Amino acid sequence: MEEPISFENQTDISAVYNTVALVRQEIGKVVVGQEEAMELLLTAILANGHVLLEGVPGVAKTLTAKLIAQCIDVDFSRIQFTPDLMPSDVMGTNIYNPKTTEFEFRRGPVFGNIVLIDEINRAPAKTQAALFEVMEERKITVDGKSHELEAPFMVIGTQNPVEHEGTYQLPEAQLDRFACKILIHYPPIEDEIQILQRHQEKSSMHELMDQVQKVLGREELQNLKNLVSQVRAEENMLRYISSIVHATRDNSDLFLGASPRASVTLLNMSKALATLRSRDFIIPDDVVYLAPSVLRHRISLTPEKEMEGSTADDVIAEIIRDIEVPR
Repeated sequence: MEEPISFENQTDISAVYNTVALVRQEIGKVVVGQEEAMELLLTAILANGHVLLEGVPGVAKTLTAKLIAQCIDVDFSRIQFTPDLMPSDVMGTNIYNPKTTEFEFRRGPVFGNIVLIDEINRAPAKTQAALFEVMEERKITVDGKSHELEAPFMVIGTQNPVEHEGTYQLPEAQLDRFACKILIHYPPIEDEIQILQRHQEKSSMHELMDQVQKVLGREELQNLKNLVSQVRAEENMLRYISSIVHATRDNSDLFLGASPRASVTLLNMSKALATLRSRDFIIPDDVVYLAPSVLRHRISLTPEKEMEGSTADDVIAEIIRDIEVPR
């Protein structure tokens, strides 16, 4: 006879909840609203995943990424992708040193802990391909020699959904390496009024940024990730996640479904989200909430479905409705 499932915390995950609350408080000194985007970003950090932020200009995509890095005591670097950017401009290259008569590796800007890549879809395929290894294996191979990146390592990419001139579509293999794709929307009018009030009270954005304090260290972040890994996922929840992802491969509205990596990511993200909601076990609501952001960039609609005006989120919602929720 199976043992009954316990719905009480067996692991003390209060440290995760309390620390993340401090990070949110610091970011809230500058950013107004965007609670959902902030929650997804923090979830991805705890799940050790990369994030793709998509939104029109001026909705604080870059600012949000910079503030996240400012709250954590780790190295931050920013790369502006352009059509003429070469892989060596990002990864680094071997430079000849005449004093030692040897080649020395000069690190590129990707050697950071939190790496912001602005307008990630502006670089050509050759530069995008250079990110494959670093995003998946956290290391870089140059001239046959591997260079490990120091943990933690996270890529936050931003892109504009409406501007296509001078941009390149990201390869599916690269998109699959992003844990989630977060859509940043225009703020409601009340939030926009509050934004104007803050800018009226402060003479510059620098003054607002200076108020943000570091509240999380490198070792502490790793400890929080270790707590997240202890979050429980019962077999029925594993089956629920697998069923949702598998259904994307069998759907007539899609010609590209999600990979097994999507299942693993959805599980890890669900564990991280559970800790943000004061639980050490995942529930169906966690999976349903995260499924759109984890899957929307991993699936491709058929041309017929696109012509109908449907979106990836619409298809994901239909899939979730058709799958029985575990009890």
